[in-house]
Parts: sequence; structure tokens; C-alpha cells
Amino acid sequence: MKLWLLRHARVDLAPGLCYGASDVPAQTEHTLAAAETLAPLLPQGAPLWVSGLVRARQLAEAIRQLRPDMEPVHTDARLNEMDFGQWELQRWNAIPRAAFDTWLAEFAHHRFGGAESTQEVISRVAAALHDLRSTQPLEAIWVTHAGVIRAVQYLAAHGEKPIQAASEWPEDAPETGGHVCLSL
Repeated sequence: MKLWLLRHARVDLAPGLCYGASDVPAQTEHTLAAAETLAPLLPQGAPLWVSGLVRARQLAEAIRQLRPDMEPVHTDARLNEMDFGQWELQRWNAIPRAAFDTWLAEFAHHRFGGAESTQEVISRVAAALHDLRSTQPLEAIWVTHAGVIRAVQYLAAHGEKPIQAASEWPEDAPETGGHVCLSL
């Protein structure tokens, strides 16, 4: 199966803010530009799944406007970005260094910001992948977030083995409005 992983467009926030599970909109112009780039690349007849967050839904709907041949959008909250709890909408550089040190030392199970751990994100993404695979599509499209894309990359490389350290977490994710296509 080929899985197209599309990252939402640039958000309408000041740079440098942590905005994982916060439901913030994307910039309209950037969303339209991303949709115009991505729409011609996407396969016909592939199911289109989207995160429950508005910035991802904006891109999915903009693509569907350009590609009315695509299936209706299916929303799945398991494709939402990681919840950073108390650090949501805080400046990354204002988060205490000790919070990062603790997260990196206990990368799998520490809930950075108190809400969700890396392993919890991987597990929910693995469940979504399992459900997708059970439908046996040749290709599918997810409109989602950097953390979810990294979780899929982790699962593609390691299977469902629990993550042990931050060094196993993929570093690369597409820029906002970008994509990656994986064969799973």
C-alpha cells in the first residue's frame, strides 16, 4: 500500500509557538497554494482521511475543491497532532530546559506538557494504520501533522516495537504544505 502523507499549511500564528493539539487555523493563501501543488499529484480513487484539527481539514477541503473526483473526506482524530498539554500555545524557547531534558530522558512514556506521550501517539497512529490496512486500499491519503507523519515513518522502520529513545524518532517531516509518500 502507498500512503500519501500531507502536512497542513502554515498556521496563522506567530512563529516559535508550540501548537500541537491546539485547533488553530492555517493561512488561507498558503493552504490554497499547497492544494494547487498537491492536488495534481494525488491518485484517483484513493480514500482521503484527515485529522480533526481545522488546519488539516482546510487543506483537505481545498484539495477536494480542485479534485471533485476524490472521495469524501473521512475525519479521524487519531491523525491529530500530539497534545503538548500545558505547553500548548507557549513559545518553544520559554519552555524550561528541564522539561525537554525529562522528555528526552524518558522519551517513550513521558507526557511532555502533561497530556500525551510519544508512545501514545505512535500507538494511536498504529491503530489508524491497522484500520486503514484492513480496508486494503492500494493507495490512501492522510492530511495530517508532522508528529503523525514521524509516527508513520517510525512504524514503517520499526514495526510496532515500542520506541526506546529519542534517537529512534524520525527527524524529517515535510514542511508545512508538503508531503511524503511511503510504501507500507
